[in-house]
Amino acid sequence: MRVGTRTLWTLRRRLVRRRVRLDEALDGMPPALPCLSPEADGYLVTGVPAVHADAMSAPGDLALFVRQAYVRSYARLDLDFDTYLAGFSAKSRSTLKRKLRKLAEQSGGSLDLRVYRRPDELEEFHRQARALSALTYQERRLGAGLPDGEAAVAEMQSLARRDQVRAWLLFVDRRPVSYLYAPAEGETLIYAHLGYDPGFAAFSPGTVLQLEAMRLLMDEHRFRLFDFTEGDGQHKRQFATDSLDCVDLLLLRRNPTNLALGHALNLFDRGVATAKHLFAAWGGDALRRRLRR
Repeated sequence: MRVGTRTLWTLRRRLVRRRVRLDEALDGMPPALPCLSPEADGYLVTGVPAVHADAMSAPGDLALFVRQAYVRSYARLDLDFDTYLAGFSAKSRSTLKRKLRKLAEQSGGSLDLRVYRRPDELEEFHRQARALSALTYQERRLGAGLPDGEAAVAEMQSLARRDQVRAWLLFVDRRPVSYLYAPAEGETLIYAHLGYDPGFAAFSPGTVLQLEAMRLLMDEHRFRLFDFTEGDGQHKRQFATDSLDCVDLLLLRRNPTNLALGHALNLFDRGVATAKHLFAAWGGDALRRRLRR
């Protein structure tokens, strides 16, 4: 049970996890589930197209609870970059060009963007990007920075050996100011980690890096889709070409304890949503801005 990023209580159940890949979500069929072992309480299925939600509990012995609903944004990479850019509004195109030009001016007139895809390159990427990640809001406040440690590097290198990863670093005067890490599932790259040096926030390095990464990917013709995953942030909306309404589902065996827990979670979530709505209606956004100052 969470409020924002803070977990207040944890209700433990043995769940089989199933993440629906973007290509599966787009094929028009409800995703298949693995067999449920006798000791498991149910499934946690993420990234399910909303149109298929009801069909997921078809066997009848599972109770369905929607944990969250969201827009899953993605971009097609089989486009020509000029065609992709034409999908932006004239104002957005002008703003992006201005941001690109301003950052290039900080780096001697041209962007210093480096791509990492081979196993030996990913070790260097991780070293540089980890130093950046430690500065970011995602890591300091949310604990969601680029993973650290030998296991993380080994996983990156394993993906690189199968040509299933792309990573980028943007430099200014040989100093990294932004990074993007995107592992792949088949022909789909996943928006896993993006971060930048807060000292360069005025130059929008994350936006510039994303734009140039899309240019390179469309020129490369290796991957078909870029999955921005759940969440409807401005960055994702700006760079996506399409979106899909999705839900995360909790499917629990029908017994009194599981039913009580599932309904308790839903009741808690509705209470939090109502509180957020009332907070905003009473001027909460203005209060939050004043407190941040």
